[in-house]
Amino acid sequence: MKRLYRGENLKAILFTLPAMFPLTVFWFAPLAYVIYLSFTEWDFMSPDKVFVGLSNYVELFENPAFYEALRVTALFCIGSVLPVVAAGLLLALLLNRKMQGGAVYRTFMFSPWVTPTVAVSIVWSWIYEPDVGLANSVLRIFGIEGIGWLQDPDWALVGVLLVTIWKSAGWSMIFYLVAIRNVPSDLLEAAELDGASHWRKFFHVTLPLISPTTFFLVVVQLIQALQAYDQINVLTQGGPSGSTRTILYLYYQSAFESFNIGEASSVAIVLILGCVLLSIVSFAVGRRTVHYS
Repeated sequence: MKRLYRGENLKAILFTLPAMFPLTVFWFAPLAYVIYLSFTEWDFMSPDKVFVGLSNYVELFENPAFYEALRVTALFCIGSVLPVVAAGLLLALLLNRKMQGGAVYRTFMFSPWVTPTVAVSIVWSWIYEPDVGLANSVLRIFGIEGIGWLQDPDWALVGVLLVTIWKSAGWSMIFYLVAIRNVPSDLLEAAELDGASHWRKFFHVTLPLISPTTFFLVVVQLIQALQAYDQINVLTQGGPSGSTRTILYLYYQSAFESFNIGEASSVAIVLILGCVLLSIVSFAVGRRTVHYS
């Protein structure tokens, strides 16, 4: 029996080796190297790396720019994840109805997701242009003075969020469309026979049954929000006055503008630990929500 158990373990190890090799080369080994760099002082060019212990982490947690970036990251996550999920659900409900040209509308709404973020951001930078941009031109029609979408610290993060929501809503819509169409029709018919209105059927039947999809989208969108870089780099470069500088962009500036690799590595480790913590919390909350639904 023990010999059979060992044989099964050996088979399992052999089957996982092909997957473990790229994981080790492209994930575990670089992660270990970044952890090592976070305890050093290095300018990316010098052959010597000076070991400084926890100094990079101490300086990071004493740096006001870190806490400002943390605040901006939190606002960006909240301002992008919830609207993207809500907009995806609303679009899915609208396009789930039998309508002429529905496939065309679905393709049109999904197309921003497959468009490169850099290209999307460049187009939106033209739309946000203060003097002749489309956004301010539309506002002036209604008698509203133009807004410095990317120049005003009070509006820059809103401008980046609008681009992010516009690009990602169609992706969430596709998942919700599949989830809504997989809701058993007999449950909806039973609720209708019991006199449930359209809204009651949605809130008490459809919404609980698509809660796993909602949980999945929230987790994935949260990870993507933490990794947002392209639209921030193209639209604002973290400005003005750091109003759109997230943790990831702070890492970029530390590593490739200030060439402080030790500090940048400490930022990367904090970001990874934050992602792990948020994932654990999300899975715990999502498991309980899905269980009770």
